[in-house]
Amino acid sequence: MPYQFLDEVAVADVEFRAWGQDLAEVFSSAADATMNVMIEDLNSIKPKQHCSIALENEAADMLLFDFLQELIYYKDSEQLLLRAPKVAIREKQGNYYLQADAAGEKLNPQRHEQGVDVKAVTLHRFSLEQDENGWTANVILDI
Repeated sequence: MPYQFLDEVAVADVEFRAWGQDLAEVFSSAADATMNVMIEDLNSIKPKQHCSIALENEAADMLLFDFLQELIYYKDSEQLLLRAPKVAIREKQGNYYLQADAAGEKLNPQRHEQGVDVKAVTLHRFSLEQDENGWTANVILDI
């Protein structure tokens, strides 16, 4: 599991740290961590519906913010629980471009044991950093 939940944040928030060897891996890990706050068993989400997500931003950290917000949007607007194991990120002329093949299914309370509802990603303590081991993201979710 390439993410870890942290306990130092307020009761109305959930904080996690996600990591990966490259940007694509840390984005996918952060997506799973976000979904895992809402759904206890990620394996209960079957890839029945596919959704292509394309985003761009001039900052890699804000691209991650936008990506997680997009997943929350699908959950709120369509009751669609998505995982994104295939994420591609490229940098071109000062912008970052994300292409993700997300897959999942509609929320089914009989099959999906729910955790807490995530309302939004916050910018408080939000970070995306690279070191010699790869990339690490720190994210706080408003619940």
